[in-house]
Amino acid sequence: MRTFPLLLLTAGLTLAASQARAAGDTLAVTSFRHYGPISLAAPARIDSVNIQGKGYDPLDLLSNPEGTALVRPGGPSGPGTRIPTEAGLHLLGFSVETPRFAQADLLVEGLPDYRLFVDGAEKAAAGIKLEPGTHAFALKYLCHPKQGEGSPSIRIASARPLTLREDGRRLFSLDLNTQGESCSGISVSPGGQYYSIGHSLTGQDGRPSSWHELIRHADGQVIGRRETPYQWMPVLPQDATAGRKSARKAAAPADRFWYTRPGLKGRDLIVEDPAAGTQTLWAADIPEGHFDMVPGERFLLFSLEQEGPKEGEVHQILTPDDRQPGWRDRSYLALYDRTTGLTEPLTWGWHNVWLLDIAADGSKILFQTSRERLSARPTTLYSLFVMDLASRQTECIVEDDGFLNGASFSPDAEEILVTGSPEALDGIGKQVLPGQTPNSFDLQLFAIRLADRRARALTRDFAPSILDARWSRYDGLIYATAEDKDCKNLFRIDPADGTALRLPNQEEYLYRFDLADTAPVLAYYGQSLCNGDRAYVMDTRSLRQDCVRDLDAIRFGDVDFGEGGAFEFTSSRGDRINGFYVLPPDFDPAKKYPMLVHYYGGCSPSARYCYGSYSPQVYAAQGYVFYVVNPSGAAGFGQEFAARHVNTAGEGVAEDILEAVEQFCQAHPFVDRRHIGCFSASYGGFMTQLLLQKSDIFAAGVSHAGISDHTSYWGEGYWGYSYSETSMADSYPWTRKDLYVDRSPLYNADQIHTPLLFLHGSADTNVPIGESIQMFTALKLLGCETAFVVVDGENHGIREYGKRRQWLRTIFAWFAKYLQDDPAWWDELYPEKHL
Repeated sequence: MRTFPLLLLTAGLTLAASQARAAGDTLAVTSFRHYGPISLAAPARIDSVNIQGKGYDPLDLLSNPEGTALVRPGGPSGPGTRIPTEAGLHLLGFSVETPRFAQADLLVEGLPDYRLFVDGAEKAAAGIKLEPGTHAFALKYLCHPKQGEGSPSIRIASARPLTLREDGRRLFSLDLNTQGESCSGISVSPGGQYYSIGHSLTGQDGRPSSWHELIRHADGQVIGRRETPYQWMPVLPQDATAGRKSARKAAAPADRFWYTRPGLKGRDLIVEDPAAGTQTLWAADIPEGHFDMVPGERFLLFSLEQEGPKEGEVHQILTPDDRQPGWRDRSYLALYDRTTGLTEPLTWGWHNVWLLDIAADGSKILFQTSRERLSARPTTLYSLFVMDLASRQTECIVEDDGFLNGASFSPDAEEILVTGSPEALDGIGKQVLPGQTPNSFDLQLFAIRLADRRARALTRDFAPSILDARWSRYDGLIYATAEDKDCKNLFRIDPADGTALRLPNQEEYLYRFDLADTAPVLAYYGQSLCNGDRAYVMDTRSLRQDCVRDLDAIRFGDVDFGEGGAFEFTSSRGDRINGFYVLPPDFDPAKKYPMLVHYYGGCSPSARYCYGSYSPQVYAAQGYVFYVVNPSGAAGFGQEFAARHVNTAGEGVAEDILEAVEQFCQAHPFVDRRHIGCFSASYGGFMTQLLLQKSDIFAAGVSHAGISDHTSYWGEGYWGYSYSETSMADSYPWTRKDLYVDRSPLYNADQIHTPLLFLHGSADTNVPIGESIQMFTALKLLGCETAFVVVDGENHGIREYGKRRQWLRTIFAWFAKYLQDDPAWWDELYPEKHL
């Protein structure tokens, strides 16, 4: 076997490996994982050349990543300290770790025939770009019988300190933050015999996939798997005359689910019994559109849309919301009868109609309509209706209330459970100071008795903000998730008096939950500051719970997380200001660390979660202390605290954040006060600009889709004027110049002296890109250090996989430049242009 020296990988490696990466450190690879040698036999050469006209070359075996997984941690490879040179194909692997962006060169001597793979992708040995994290290096090399023993060596040259890591652990990284498996949903069958867990997976190429598992509750066995969610057949109450909201046992039907599939003419609806293993055709050729199954198994309730009038390229805008795609379309309800195959409209007109709930016995439906009223706050009004499906008799339960959020029936359909802001239902839930306007994102629970329309405020004195609520048919109690300071917790509320008990959910950030109708079974999933998704099933009587899926172990089982904790203090105004932090994984209290400060400053709190857009762990792994502040104005801390978001335009809120930074630094001397950065998005982007206007404590800031001028945002954003009904309640640009102009960063741009990066999606309809353009222009004219990066085609959130990763890299690189005095990553992403 002859050797084929690889021109780029021999001793002439790009001017001696860029002079050993500008005389930086050289790391000798003295321990590694090895697999081989693998004996190779030459293939039968039918022709002298292949389809590309090339002759046979044994080095072609090296040109793909196949087999590199053999030398990853946990694989079948063995440890090594001497590089083998026996004849055959060899694989050699090791892990290289860096908390910062680095460029490196691989220096290989004594192995002329090899290929390099980094994280599964083939790389040239010169100028390897390493983002913060732990990287899997793999060499595939060929040795021929006459090569001899020799003494090959492998070194890595870099201007940044690199380390070899052979304990099988990894740093949290951009890849780990954006790739891997997560929970995407959870549901429980009506009788509690089964539960379903949704899974979503983002691969290394960004390609998403999803599936749903059906699991038997008794033994935890997976008995089914589908690409679409499991939809459970409703179970009728056993005794329709049972006591009010008493425990209702299922009749006899087993837990079954339904799905649709293509039929001969259209869609067929199939019902499956997992216990019996049977499938039944429920109906053939059902109409297109979204529907819900009505208890009793005779009807489907469709939510359908009618297209509104169309105009050409020159068209009239009828109302501010008429700019939004689809605004002219209208939704209505229709009932499909299984026995006749006929579909009958239930509602008719030009106002939107939305189904909210179906009574447990299938006798009634609850729906909502909306209408516009621009002359006063609130500008959108909602009405709630109850319809008797047999007679079609319809009653308006609540008329023209602009502060409703949602509603559902009680188990006996004698009451409805309503979520809304404290101002809903004539303000019976208000608990604010005189002169204050409640934060309409601080959601409360109400109950309305249908017989006399009497409404009760259930959570008036309950500080957490309700997110999702379910009135249990099993025990007559209300189960709800709520924003509870910086956590999302699970509560049980007694509808008789509003008494709330926090249930012992095991995760700090609970995403979703579901209840069985006729059994004491509750399932939920969530994550925490220092772990990924986990799913649980709880017995609502004993409150015993079991972790039934640990996706954290799958996705992050070999990852080193930074430790986190709470930091709260009493502000100079006498408020208890909430927050939390995460430290670098290799934290040393004797060292100084740069710090990143994150916040929202708007209507909702920043909660504890592990991965996502502003993952604390991805920044901690890069060597930052990550500190999150929940200043006054956030929901989840009580109505009075949340109401401070209204008509303040950041005043008081900014002072809370600045005081929090000072208090945190005083309590934690390991923070490098010269290198503190701040960043957030949307209203939080506005807060970044406001903070830099008010203080020079920060060394750099990032504003993503931030509001710079409250007047232009109010009029141009799709939801500008309607969101301002919360943030600027009953205040308008022509009545409150002090709020809309004087407190807009654009009109105070000359007070900003800190490097500020603007990020914005070009298709942002919530906060139009002009908000960043005008502030960037102002700072440019003022000579302030600034940069502006546009993400083409993206809206308010950056969703497309590749663009999202580049967006995150941009934030990482900006802070590395100003908080770690390391511009290399920024210069790599955005090299200087002489224009």
